[in-house]
Parts: sequence; structure tokens; C-alpha cells
Amino acid sequence: MSTRLIVNGEHRECSGHALTPLVDVLRDDLSLLGAKAVCREGFCGACTVLLDGRTAMSCLVPLGTLEGHSVQTVESLSSAGRPSSLQTAMEDFDVVQCGMCFPGMVMTLTSFLEDQPHADRAAIKRALTGNICRCTGYERIVDAALSLVRTG
Repeated sequence: MSTRLIVNGEHRECSGHALTPLVDVLRDDLSLLGAKAVCREGFCGACTVLLDGRTAMSCLVPLGTLEGHSVQTVESLSSAGRPSSLQTAMEDFDVVQCGMCFPGMVMTLTSFLEDQPHADRAAIKRALTGNICRCTGYERIVDAALSLVRTG
């Protein structure tokens, strides 16, 4: 089956079985390695992407449901080779250790901070529900996101 979709702003045509998970299409067919296939059950959040502007676990989204939809991966966030402000903040706060959760956290927080630019610590923590980090804990991740919150 052939499916037309928009990935990181580019029209793409992907072929494969209708039940092939989006994370496999991104990684294997499109060489977009940001989304990580970790649990494959929608539990860990490492494969989080934006699907039509909303967070989605790409391991749970079958290719056959994507005709005409838009997918945004962590690779789309950099501009001219420069990381997004959130990626920079996460680096400044020394968030990244093993890196498996990082793309999913970035996508989740990018979407959340766009919707909630004045969020507080508790709201940021709630937004991270569904994104598991086994290395750093969450305080530095929350601190990095909080550093970007608009006051006023």
C-alpha cells in the first residue's frame, strides 16, 4: 500500500503494510532516527511526534491511517543546524544522559509550551506524563522547560 503524508513539511509517499507503525516508517524508510522505538506499546513516550499538531506515540500509529496527515519529528525543530530554544535549554540544564527519552520529551514539551506559554512547574510535570526517563529523573527536565516559560 502507498500512503501520502507530509513529514516535517515535505510531501512524502511511503509504501508498506497498512499496519506498519509510523516509528518504523520514520526510522527505516525516511532515515529520521529521532523517534526511538523503545517499548512499542505507547508507554514510554520515546517515539513521540506531532501528528497534525498533537502529540502522538508513533509506535501506535499505523501507516494505513496516515493518508494526507502531517507528521513533525524532532528533526524539524532545528533551524539552519541550530537547535530549538527548548533543546538548548535542555542542554544548558544538563538533561541528556543516554538520550533515549530526549526526542520524545522535546516533542511533548514543544507542543505543551506552545499551548501553555505561562505554565507553572506542576503543569509541566503533568505534561510529561507518559514520557519516561530512567537516567536523569525529571527535575532538570522541568527546570529547563520552566526557564522558557513567559512571565506576565
